[in-house]
Amino acid sequence: MKLLTNKHIVLGITGSIAAYKSTTLASMLTKAGAKVDVVMTASAAKLVAPLTFQSVTGRRVYVDDDLWQGGSHVLHIDLGQKNDAFLIAPATANTIAKLAHGLADNLLAVTALASRTPLLVAPAMDGGMYANPATQANLRILAERGMTIIGPAAGHLASGLSGKGRMVEPEELFGRLRMVLGADGPLSGRKVVVTAGGTREPIDPVRVITNRSSGKQGYALAQAALDLGAAVTLISAPTCLAAPFGAALLNVTTADEMLTAVMGAVEDADVLIMAAAVADFKPAEQADEKIKKADGVPTLTLEPTPDVLGAVAALPQSRPRLMVGFAAESQNLLENAQSKLSAKQLDLIVANDISAPQAGFDVDTNRVTLLRADGEKRDLPLMSKAEVAERVLGVVVDLLEDL
Repeated sequence: MKLLTNKHIVLGITGSIAAYKSTTLASMLTKAGAKVDVVMTASAAKLVAPLTFQSVTGRRVYVDDDLWQGGSHVLHIDLGQKNDAFLIAPATANTIAKLAHGLADNLLAVTALASRTPLLVAPAMDGGMYANPATQANLRILAERGMTIIGPAAGHLASGLSGKGRMVEPEELFGRLRMVLGADGPLSGRKVVVTAGGTREPIDPVRVITNRSSGKQGYALAQAALDLGAAVTLISAPTCLAAPFGAALLNVTTADEMLTAVMGAVEDADVLIMAAAVADFKPAEQADEKIKKADGVPTLTLEPTPDVLGAVAALPQSRPRLMVGFAAESQNLLENAQSKLSAKQLDLIVANDISAPQAGFDVDTNRVTLLRADGEKRDLPLMSKAEVAERVLGVVVDLLEDL
């Protein structure tokens, strides 16, 4: 994840039972390449040992006593001003009040006052405390000052009650941080439509014609576009994946539904990346009831599904400025990809040899060749699908700059 590589993140931890969840967040950020400096309040250190965060980040954890160590007169300045983003998660009502009113009685509060980078706050408290007018007023003050308030979520609370006050899950916090860090990226202000997954064409209420697409490459492309600042619409056939945070998700099942969704989404899009594996054929008729084995082997009459890329290419005015296609082939890879590139009037096609080991369907890696309409060819070695997505989006950025 290049977006987070060597990024300096300050993660503030306050005295909420949700502090244990932040160990997961710290681990996610560290694995993504970020340098995470954890600053804990005294109450937080009673709930989760600082050593726990040190173990998952591989970096020193800062507590209030560090304010009084040698050279500590600049510690809060170093932490506050030499970071790329500052997240307080969980943020208790007490810490929120301190931030709103400029109190600086602990290391976390004084570091937040010194910060000149994006500050995100994830409240966590009992529902009654969250709903209290004082807390609501304090949160409004923080929002008016440009801080990003994330959550809280509703659900079971530590008090045993249910209500709004839970810290949002680490996965959402991770996604929100990515959006903040990528907000000014080269695709800022651009709309990118990505399709993913394999469509399903029903034979009867139980059986379908489909393919082995997992959707992993398409979802990785959506995340890569988000990381570059794009507004992303993800049109997804059925998958087992969680959509990247920040993407507008449109779920479809059949090729006809995919066509309808794509034609609507591309009206104001700058880029279409057609990574979905759309079925080429569908049953001419769908049985209303399950076909029974006792009735004998059925005969299926197939008909072609709509050509989604062809339909977009034929748009007279609302065609996206840039169109990217995929060619998943088991033979004659480059010839078939080049033919599709020309026939569909694409700017870029990703040629994917699905017969290659550890590439194509059902795996987390891929080996592809990028073919541009101007004749440039780029062979990529075996790499993760996230890395493939980053390379593809890099070419997209270059092509947009040339338009």
